[in-house]
Amino acid sequence: MHLAHQKLFENLDKNGAIVVIETGYASLSPKTHREDYTSFPIFYYPLENIKHLEAKQFIFLLKEEYPKLKTIVVGYDFHFGAKAKYSISHLREFFDGQVIVVNKVICENIAVHSKTIRSLLCNGEIELANKFLNKNYKITGRAIKGQGLGKEQFVPTINLNCGNFLLPQNGVYATKTIINDKEKDSITFIGHRLTTDGKFAVETHILDEDISEIHSTIQIKFFKKIRENKKFENYTDLKQQILKDIDNVKIFYTRAV
Repeated sequence: MHLAHQKLFENLDKNGAIVVIETGYASLSPKTHREDYTSFPIFYYPLENIKHLEAKQFIFLLKEEYPKLKTIVVGYDFHFGAKAKYSISHLREFFDGQVIVVNKVICENIAVHSKTIRSLLCNGEIELANKFLNKNYKITGRAIKGQGLGKEQFVPTINLNCGNFLLPQNGVYATKTIINDKEKDSITFIGHRLTTDGKFAVETHILDEDISEIHSTIQIKFFKKIRENKKFENYTDLKQQILKDIDNVKIFYTRAV
């Protein structure tokens, strides 16, 4: 639900709805999490179920499932049907209602597309990705048991299983962790724990607060990448770096206020 999508939604009235084609790619907002960003109902169609349809068949499907359909809103580069060979001209030819086409949306001199945002996230360019999203990138995870070293050797963390969310590039990030609808300044690590057990982890540490109770569902908003993931010679060096990272995140939030 990025900046360009929001331009599409501006053309919907109170009876509007959103149709999402599920491609199977890593999603910026998996399935029902998209509903956090819109008040319109969302209807999902697996690509596998409709990719064989010719233009008339696709439009017939829409009219059959939405009998009061009068207007279709699409982006300037919209394609549909078998092998995506049909374009807006075909939509206007075969649909007897109104077709509204939203022009290209530009941010920082770059066209806003989901694939571009995915690339930015995978490169750790969180701040630019957030501009394209018109919000801070957010993931949702289920709290799981970690290796048990954090509280004893370093700082206490909450370990998460984040399911189908696209995770930003491995590294350390300035984040806000949402627990029971309350945002808390935090620092989050994504990647393989190279200095300890080598396993992949998503771990978040709440700044200046001892979280004794592990809540089942937790959300994390990403603001800035602090550093790359790296291996340290020993636990002492790792802890010193973690404390330095925490200081850097505090400085970031102080400047952001």
